[in-house]
Amino acid sequence: MFGMIPFVKAAGKAVGSIFKGKGAEETLKKEVEGYGLDTDGVEINVDDDGIVTVAGEAASQEMKEKIILAVGNVEGVGGVKDEASSRQGGRESQFHTVVSGDTLSGISKKYYGTWKLYPEIFEANKPMLSDPDKIYPGQVLRIPAINTASA
Repeated sequence: MFGMIPFVKAAGKAVGSIFKGKGAEETLKKEVEGYGLDTDGVEINVDDDGIVTVAGEAASQEMKEKIILAVGNVEGVGGVKDEASSRQGGRESQFHTVVSGDTLSGISKKYYGTWKLYPEIFEANKPMLSDPDKIYPGQVLRIPAINTASA
């Protein structure tokens, strides 16, 4: 995936003023680990403009993408530079920024051609999502690559 993934700086989980002082990396690492995500081998760096760099080697493609979402969906983060690789391969996901009126079933229809695969999107965004009806404008979601032929 490598590159910049944009996030809405004014949206996301409030974890305090993470961009004031040296504690930004630790705050974001605790946020990621609070979701039970494996940060072993992953470096999280924050610049003064709210851009986070995720580097190193994640356990899997899925874990890397979930780490990117966990740090990106924090208030004050304007983007995440993906400079990480993964020990285990996997198909890259797409990312979707939620707009007003979006639902997981509507997002499923847009990406997969059917509303019926919304549980796949919900599962792909756990544990950051705890309820399929609780998404908000500005939130970025992981849209996994799946075989829609069986849907």
